[in-house]
Parts: sequence; C-alpha cells; structure tokens
Amino acid sequence: MRARTTIRNRRTEAGIALLIAIFVLLLISVVAIALIVSSGTESALAGNYRSSTGVYYAALSGLEEARGRLLPKNPSSFKNTAGSFLPPPGVTLPIGSVAYVLNPGPTEAMGNILTTYPDGEYDTEFGSGALASATVTTTASIWNRSPLNSLNVPGPLYKWVRINAVSELSLNLDVTPIDGVKDASPPIFYDGTQLNTSSSGSQVLEITSLAVLPNGSQKLLQYLAAPVPLTFNAALTLDGTNVQVSAPTSSNFWVKGTDQGSVGSCTPGSSVVSAVGYTNSDSSQSNILNAIPSGPPPAGNPDLRSHYTNGSPPTPSVNQVTLPSNLQTVAGLNALVQSIAQGADAVISGPVTQTDSTNYMPAAMSATNPMTVVVNGDFTMNGWHGTGYGLLLVTGKLTYDPDASWNGIILVIGKGWMYSYQGNSTTTQIQGAVFLAKTVDASNNPLPPSSPLGSPFFNFTSSSASNGIYYSSCWIQTSMPSLGYKILSFHEISQ
Repeated sequence: MRARTTIRNRRTEAGIALLIAIFVLLLISVVAIALIVSSGTESALAGNYRSSTGVYYAALSGLEEARGRLLPKNPSSFKNTAGSFLPPPGVTLPIGSVAYVLNPGPTEAMGNILTTYPDGEYDTEFGSGALASATVTTTASIWNRSPLNSLNVPGPLYKWVRINAVSELSLNLDVTPIDGVKDASPPIFYDGTQLNTSSSGSQVLEITSLAVLPNGSQKLLQYLAAPVPLTFNAALTLDGTNVQVSAPTSSNFWVKGTDQGSVGSCTPGSSVVSAVGYTNSDSSQSNILNAIPSGPPPAGNPDLRSHYTNGSPPTPSVNQVTLPSNLQTVAGLNALVQSIAQGADAVISGPVTQTDSTNYMPAAMSATNPMTVVVNGDFTMNGWHGTGYGLLLVTGKLTYDPDASWNGIILVIGKGWMYSYQGNSTTTQIQGAVFLAKTVDASNNPLPPSSPLGSPFFNFTSSSASNGIYYSSCWIQTSMPSLGYKILSFHEISQ
C-alpha cells in the first residue's frame, strides 16, 4: 500500500523541472529583450544628443566667426578680406542690406548654398518678400579661404551666417521713445544702457547662423550684438566731479563743436555737439566758465568766450552731457581701458618722452592707416612736430606739445590730466575728440570701482600756441578702436 502511494506521488510530480526551466528561460529572455530595447533606446538618445550638440556648436561657430571678423584689427576681418562686404567701420548698415557668409561643404557649390538652404527667417522678421527686395552681398567663410581651405580637416558644418541691421519691426519691440508703433526703420543703436533709434552709440547688428548635419539635423541660432559704445557729445569732455580747467589766453586757441574734417569718403555731418562737456551738476560748469578768458580786468585779458562754440547760442558752448553707462563709473572706465589695450597696435610703458628723434608712434601709422596707441603711465611730447592718427590712450599725465597735431581720439583715463606748455606753431590742432577722466586718487592709487570719479584737469597754459580742439565725427569714426562686439541677446530659433 505504501509503495503504491509513493509511485502515485511521483507520477503527479513528473515534468515540474521542465516547467521551471521553461519559466526561467522565459524570464531570462524577457530581461534580455528589455536590456536590448533599453540599450537601443540609450543608443538612440545618445545619437540624438550627439547630433543636437554637434549641430548647436556648428551654428555657434558660425556666429563667433562672424562676430570676430567684424573687428577691423582681425587679420581675417571683413574689412581686410572682403572690402565691399559691409560698410566701413563707423558707417551705418541700412535696413534692407543683407550680408551672407557662405560655408559650403566639400561637394557643395558656393553659389547654390542659399538655394539649397534658403533663409526663411529674414522674411519672418522683416515681412514677406523682404529678402527678395534686399541688397545682398556674400563672402566666403574662413574655412573656404586660404590657408584653411587646403587643410584635410573639415571645418564646422554651418551653411551660412547672415549679418543685417535691425528695426523695431524686425525685433517686434517698441524702442524708446515708446509710441506704440513698431517702425520698419530707422536702424537700432545701443548707447551702453539701452536701445535707441536716434543713432546714439553703436549700431546693433543681427547675426544669424544656420547649421545642417549630414543626417539632416538643423539648428538656427541668433545674436544681437553691438560694439562697446564709445561716444562723444563734445569736442572736449571732462568726466568727473568738480572739474578743473586752465584755459590759454592765445587768440589762436579754439574749441569747436561744429563737425569738420573729411576723411576718405567720410564727410562731416550736420550734427552739432558742445564745445566743452562736463558730466556732473556740481561746480564743474562754473569752474570751466571762470577759466575761459572773458575780457578785463585784468588789463590785456582778452575776451575769448566766442572761441568755445558750436555755431549756436549760448556762447561759450559749455554744457552738461550724458555719457553711456560704461563711461560714468570707475569700473566701467577701467574695463574700457583694458579693452582698448587688448586690441591696441602699440602698448608703451611710461613714463616716456616723444620727440622728433625719439618716436614711439608706430611706423605704419598714417592718415589712411590710423592706429591705437596705449601709454601706461605718463606721456610727454617735447619737441615733436609730427602728426598722430588714430586713438591715443594715456593712463598717466599727458603733456601735449602744441607743435604737434593729432587726428582722431585722445583719451586720458587714470590721472585724467592733460597739460600743454608753450609751443612755436600756430598751425597745429586736434581734430576728433578729447576725453579726460580721473580714476585714481591723489597718490595715484586706483579708486574703488564703486566710488565717484575724481576731478580731471585740462591745463593749457596761457601761452599755448595750439589752434585748439575741433570736433570731427569722421576722424572719430576712422579712429574708433576695436573694442569687440558685445552680445546683447542670444536665442535659438524654432524651425
């Protein structure tokens, strides 16, 4: 009986091991399939991320190439490699002028890029048919120019970069003065604080880049950028508190705010600035006015108030001026000095003295090739009968020889002291603009970044023989340093 029961139990358990084995195999198969699916998903995600990242940086490289080539000092600048691609530095790019940097691949033709990869974004911003009626210029990317085009290493895969002016309409933004209307013109400018349509500051440029990968991934990125603003609202600007002035009694000395002085194709405009500008409503105006010779007493003191003019009343033309925010603080001015020094043609360690026999000016400096010269420390001109062209930045005391002339911009930022002694010539002058700001204390230690500016000193002796300072927008534009294009906005454009 017991044996019969044992046999029956064994018969009921027959095949259980097979079922367990099948179940385990099924479980392993499910896990394996899940791992394969997960691996495939992760590979797909990694591939998508790789494509997304690659096309993003390809488009970004196009933006950065264009931004870098906008700088005139860049050896590969548009000015040096494609003279007619954009207007000369300082000349406004009009609405409706569109410039493309083309970057075809090894098997693509330069002339087919805009057809193969059309730019529909421009019409979205400026209105239907705007691109068809625009004036279009093109140039090759640096990857399609010598020597990079001879390399076996492919460049970034962007296809084109567009550079154009912007308007209220294209930005969909009502710029000051807010009137409720988004105008299709004029172009937008940036004064260091805000956008404007009054040509104050630097023109804002839109830089748009399209990248396309071989797998079809596309990315459209866009900058709004403008040069760091450096504007002048007076022939002579004294930036700071309680400014000090010692004016010459020579009848040859003038400070004029009327625009003059042609340079190349640039002719003086109709704009008028103050002869002398100050920035703080303290005792600055009275200090300046009291320094200008205004007639007897004492005996023999001439009345030279009419020599400080901009062609319209009041005379003398001594007015408070508004500067961009980067020129109103110690920190902003120090940053400006550093930016100019980084792009300068020559950086000189002072103190140094410039004479006819000891010339610190770059040999290549000329009227057609103005340059940027930075002197870190005191700079004295003594017996120099030459002419400088471009921008001169002095961080110490500038002793100016009236026997010399300067066409361009003179910045004395640091000690903020410009001194001129007696000279023999009465045919020399400064054309452009002069700007003084004191960012150090009495011991020449840097002022704290947040502290008020010190008192600049314009000290021209009574017998100074110079003809004076004459405002010239053309020389200012021609001498404007390469301060770099500041990114005002950056975004991806949906496609």
